[in-house]
Amino acid sequence: MTRQRVSLGPERKPWVRIAPDGSEVVVDTLYDLVGSDWFDELAKRFYDGVAADSVLRPLYPDDLDGPTHRLSGFLRQYWGGPADYSAERGHPRLRMRHAPYVIGSEQRDAWLQCMATALAGGGLAPIAESAVMEYFQSAAQHLVNAPD
Repeated sequence: MTRQRVSLGPERKPWVRIAPDGSEVVVDTLYDLVGSDWFDELAKRFYDGVAADSVLRPLYPDDLDGPTHRLSGFLRQYWGGPADYSAERGHPRLRMRHAPYVIGSEQRDAWLQCMATALAGGGLAPIAESAVMEYFQSAAQHLVNAPD
């Protein structure tokens, strides 16, 4: 199994993984560390959780393929991959895109739980997982638009 560790400097760089020969490979982004498919798999695990969540499921369309594609594309781009998301959809404008939905602490917490579960299945080293989860916590809080 490949071990990974991440520096938690101000920019959380460099991302480091241990190659099969035991040498350290330093990369600039999470995307470089895990590759493109990792984001597709993360989004799939996340939406598997959403499909079973009574708080979140009503916020999404019946077919979760579109949201899965958009989430993986956004995350891939955010974490250093190609800008395909912006090419397809324009600037992410997360707050604006989520404004039509009531997002209170209950929705935020359910979203974070589904994402934490999906992320835990991603095979990242704990320190890398923690860095990614920190971003998700910040993003989720930013999207709250309804008082409790």
